[in-house]
Amino acid sequence: MTDEVVLRRAVPADAWAAADVYLRSFDAALPTVTRGHTDDEVRAYIRDVVVPFHETWVAQDRDGAIVGLMVLQGELLSQLYLDPKRRGCGIGARFVALAKERSPGGLSLWTFQVNKPAHRFYERHGFTAVEFTDGSGNEERDPDVRYVWRP
Repeated sequence: MTDEVVLRRAVPADAWAAADVYLRSFDAALPTVTRGHTDDEVRAYIRDVVVPFHETWVAQDRDGAIVGLMVLQGELLSQLYLDPKRRGCGIGARFVALAKERSPGGLSLWTFQVNKPAHRFYERHGFTAVEFTDGSGNEERDPDVRYVWRP
């Protein structure tokens, strides 16, 4: 249930658990996409760059486990990952609502073209696909799509 989950700003102690959510989520949702970085590189990036320098939010369940991660960089919703076991529970919708509150002028994000569940999710929340690429501009070299939400 979503009422058992609290959304809060990440603190340095959350970095490892947030990185694990990212890794599990990416691997579950995108089995055909090769990540551009090793697990250790992802953990170090989240610890050394994401949490200290970006607006990073986590979803924490009543047992204290981190079950979601969202990163905002101005109008860019740069990351939204959920523990695969917690998808479909409303946490992603709460993150998107929070992102819209934090960036009331609009948001943009990128997702991979193969991630059809993400497309459906963002479209349900008012985002529109505005650009499709061949993937040459991302680290994974996998075709992606940019979505935009405007109030």
